Amino acid sequence: MAGLGQEVEPDEAGLDAAALDRLDRCFADHVDAGRLPGFLLALARDGRIAHLTTYGQRDVAGGLPVESDTLWRIYSMTKPVTAVAVLLLVEEGRLGLDDPLERHLPAFANPRVYEGGSGGGLTTRPAAGPIRIRHLLTHTAGLTFGFYHQHPVDALYRDSGLEYSVPPGADLAETVEVYARMPLQFEPGAQWNYSVASNVLGRVIEVVSGRPLDAFLAERILGPLGMADTGFHLAPGQEPRLAELYRETDEGGIAPVPGLPVHGRPRFLSGSGGLVSSAYDFHRFMEMLRRGGELDGVRLLSADGVALMTGNRLPGGAVLRAFGAPVHQEPGNDGLGFGFNVSVVVDPSRTLAPSSLGAYGWTGAATTAFWVDPAHELTVQFMTQVRPRTLKVFPQLRRLVSEALAG
Repeated sequence: MAGLGQEVEPDEAGLDAAALDRLDRCFADHVDAGRLPGFLLALARDGRIAHLTTYGQRDVAGGLPVESDTLWRIYSMTKPVTAVAVLLLVEEGRLGLDDPLERHLPAFANPRVYEGGSGGGLTTRPAAGPIRIRHLLTHTAGLTFGFYHQHPVDALYRDSGLEYSVPPGADLAETVEVYARMPLQFEPGAQWNYSVASNVLGRVIEVVSGRPLDAFLAERILGPLGMADTGFHLAPGQEPRLAELYRETDEGGIAPVPGLPVHGRPRFLSGSGGLVSSAYDFHRFMEMLRRGGELDGVRLLSADGVALMTGNRLPGGAVLRAFGAPVHQEPGNDGLGFGFNVSVVVDPSRTLAPSSLGAYGWTGAATTAFWVDPAHELTVQFMTQVRPRTLKVFPQLRRLVSEALAG
């Protein structure tokens, strides 16, 4: 167990203290208004924590405060960890980015693509080519999520028990077999659609490595990086530190809601969103990426591997808003490309909030976020536990962090 601690004063790290006060006050106001239970916010420059704030409660009913060692369900911030695991296997020559998925998961042979219609009248055609590993890493494989309610293919996911990505009681292998029976929403490589792809990658990791996903991540990433508080379930003694999960209510407040099972090893190991972590652990993960794949003498990836992961890998340098499926064609995706399970700023003049060219990161379903800004040797993480409906805090977070850099 380790809690994050401040290591340098903001002014020594080139951060404006008055802007940081505005940043803290903004999110404290969300807590005081009942929109967030509490939060942790950490900024580091050149690897040293220069601003650390905890505010509010990790458990409102229990009156338990957010602390530096609080544990959080990070949901989709799991995806970059899964991408690193895939790249470990690529760099060892055990997996290729252009490998057809069917080479490792035969159920995905001969994929079919949506052609028209819906429900029982839905028609498909043979795909022009296979799904490849790089398609999964960039969410361009043609897979989807059942909760979108935007397309006839996501309706098929719901009809197959996949509204929440996993059929009740299924494990990872069983779940991925169900995915393989679904038609693709589009030809592999033709569009960007955020999807269940990282669960498929989790199963690829298991097959190629011969290890369960949780064991592989522990042995190859979490253990070497000293991320002792990160995993798919809580270890003995960790339960009191876990933050309660909330949802945003219709009135704009919050109410407790069940989360992914983390009390005991889950049957379904989600490479898409299954990890619990701490601020200390995720700081170490971000630092490994910022330093080009190495931390404290431990090298996980080559610098080229990190560059491959964190650059824009969409065809022709496309941006998410233009290349995304219709559900993703929103202003928040302008100016952003996509690497391997991270978004990447490719045009700061077009982003919704101030951003630096080349900054990369991702978010989680419970309003967690991180990004790495190589140009400013900066890492940022924000932790809370609210599944939002209309609450949008990330543009505020980026704007106020930008002011702290510019102050």
